[in-house]
Amino acid sequence: MATKVFIVDDHYMVIEGIRSLLQNEATVEWVGHASNAASCLAFLHQQLPDVILMDINLPDKNGIELCKEVRQLYPSVFIIGLSTFNQQSFIQKMMENGASGYVLKNATQEELMEAIKTVANGKTYLSDEAALSLRKSNSGETPVLTRREKEVLELIADGMTNNEIAAKLFISVTTVDTHRKNLLAKFDARNIASLIKSAMQMQLI
Repeated sequence: MATKVFIVDDHYMVIEGIRSLLQNEATVEWVGHASNAASCLAFLHQQLPDVILMDINLPDKNGIELCKEVRQLYPSVFIIGLSTFNQQSFIQKMMENGASGYVLKNATQEELMEAIKTVANGKTYLSDEAALSLRKSNSGETPVLTRREKEVLELIADGMTNNEIAAKLFISVTTVDTHRKNLLAKFDARNIASLIKSAMQMQLI
């Protein structure tokens, strides 16, 4: 049986482009399109596709919110995020909100078909670029700390001052201050409170 595919995108050229890529595929049945979230929900009230290709940038509601709503209302429908954005935060939020896949709008016919087939079988599909973006961000999320930086971080978390840390570790106050500045930079933290919060989230303290 052919997989019923629906697309939500506010750009006519994108819809036509994807439809032309899929129209000759025997395993895909094109069931329609919507240009905004409201018309997408109205369509789903009448008919359920197997897979929705969903743009993130929609005029009335972003695709990340719409994805969550559709998954709650119609759990049998699989969603593939469709975007020009190869940004880790978008990809992650779409996946967290129930999307089964993510492809960029420059995807080839082969890639689109693979994505549709994969998610229709209940598996997850990420385009190479999206997967690379997630890997990059995950590798950059937890900073690599030296042994001394980790010691200083733990003592900062214990509420110690620079002077107290210096005395405990037998190092100068200037060295403690340098470690403190390096830690703020590595965690991209504006202040000590956000540094400690980030370190706790990453289970480093």
